[in-house]
Amino acid sequence: MLSPDYIVGLTDGEGCFYVGIRPPDKRYSRSKHGVMTHFYIKMREDELSLLKKVEEFFGCGAVYHQKEKRRNHSQCYRYEINSQEDIRKVLIPFFDAHHLQSVKVENYKIFRKIALLVRDKRHNNKRGLKLVLQLKSRMNLGSRPVREIRSPGGNATKTLLDRNPPVR
Repeated sequence: MLSPDYIVGLTDGEGCFYVGIRPPDKRYSRSKHGVMTHFYIKMREDELSLLKKVEEFFGCGAVYHQKEKRRNHSQCYRYEINSQEDIRKVLIPFFDAHHLQSVKVENYKIFRKIALLVRDKRHNNKRGLKLVLQLKSRMNLGSRPVREIRSPGGNATKTLLDRNPPVR
């Protein structure tokens, strides 16, 4: 069994706290933006047994194959927690008790705030959604640009924040 310190170190090095925002879609009776929090650890195929141990440690989530199409990259697997309930009841209490040591701690703090806003359904109005978007824009700085909102087809569109340009 892995130790909490090992999980923290692995997350500091290979983990990701991610927030996805889905626009309303009348085809699926969604009248409001969906905000979903996700946690994952991505590793090469030869580390699959380690990801299975992480899954066993948390007692939730699952390991998925991530097909790699680039020739010079190894096949990868991801341990993911996508259940909002598991994120709130398992993941957040764990990282509140066992602190990250890298700059990833800042991403975790923002991720945690957003997860709690969603729990309280504060993202379901314009003001709350704007707050979520502002918080999300401060996550994962220094990495590749993150799309704020995806269209139902998966292509990026303007963010909601871009729709109201500042008045000069």
